[in-house]
Amino acid sequence: MKSLRYGFTTGSCAAAAAKAAAYMLLTGRTKTEIMIQTPKGIPYCAKVLDICRTNREVSCAVEKDGGDDPDVTTGSLVYAKVSMNHDAGEATHSEAEVKIDGGPGVGRVTRPGLDQPIGNAAINRVPRSMITYEVREVCRSVDFHGSLQVEISVPGGEALAARTFNPRLGIKGGISILGTTGIVEPMSEQALVDTILVELRQHRAMGEDCIAVSPGNYGLDYMKHTYGYDLDKSVKCSNFIGDTIDMTVKCGFQKMLLTGHIGKLIKISGGIMNTHSREGDCRMELLAAAALLEGVDTETVCQLLSCAVTEEALQILKKTGKQNAVMERIMEKIMFYLNKRAGQNLRIECIMYSSEAGELAASSGAKELLQEIMKEH
Repeated sequence: MKSLRYGFTTGSCAAAAAKAAAYMLLTGRTKTEIMIQTPKGIPYCAKVLDICRTNREVSCAVEKDGGDDPDVTTGSLVYAKVSMNHDAGEATHSEAEVKIDGGPGVGRVTRPGLDQPIGNAAINRVPRSMITYEVREVCRSVDFHGSLQVEISVPGGEALAARTFNPRLGIKGGISILGTTGIVEPMSEQALVDTILVELRQHRAMGEDCIAVSPGNYGLDYMKHTYGYDLDKSVKCSNFIGDTIDMTVKCGFQKMLLTGHIGKLIKISGGIMNTHSREGDCRMELLAAAALLEGVDTETVCQLLSCAVTEEALQILKKTGKQNAVMERIMEKIMFYLNKRAGQNLRIECIMYSSEAGELAASSGAKELLQEIMKEH
């Protein structure tokens, strides 16, 4: 079977374009190709397009290549305009200062609970870090210690955003600049399920009878800091939680630990075993129902129902003093459906967390199973 081709995120494109523009601004030379290193460790060599330069600024673009992943942004041009920031005063640091903002086609955050605070351009933390690192690399190479302004834009980004969840999440005016690894993993459903099965079989062939599963690397830092566990070692099930349980049983594992963000796992409390938004999105309804059953007042429940993301809802719920009780109730329902799917042949445990609040709830044997898995690895 032909393997699927990975692509590169909008964050990688933005970082590559910014590096190329900074190079051309500070050296006066033309750059038609640029190399960056993605957080995944895979180098990205991008063609530099549509170069526009003056004495004060340089703008250029990199075309988004999503590989074999169906992505609305594939083929779009991600622009970076880099200019001298003359309002920054004299340089006082050994490293150059890099200020980042969004231009046309890049959304702005208007609601709480997202990666960036209200008012900021929707350029997430990892892409911002990538841009800063790559631009500073250029600055170091030419011994520049001043301040640069980087503006990221995506022509047509506002129209593209209408085909995403950005409007619903309160990101207005364009797309988000995203990516935690810098690359886009192909998301063909059957190919992804097949890949999960291959990975499970590999673990089983190594003699393991306990397996850690997570939807992705969201919460990587949290799991490392809290439990000393590298989430990257777990099998990534994406949205296919039910299928992964089935395959875990088929492979002969005795125990499975599922860890994940509440935004994914809360759907399981409603019996949803494929957590992709197109399969069903009742996060706030499930949260509101659990809150109501724990005696949260109806006014607060209505506020929960109006939230766009679970992080925002948790901030509201915390004020009631009943967050722990609500999370425990949700975990009970999650465990009911996980055990129903797993049947009698698989012991299953779960840890649910959030980016801001940390651990929200854990099943009774989750910590013990995590320690057992860590010893195996």
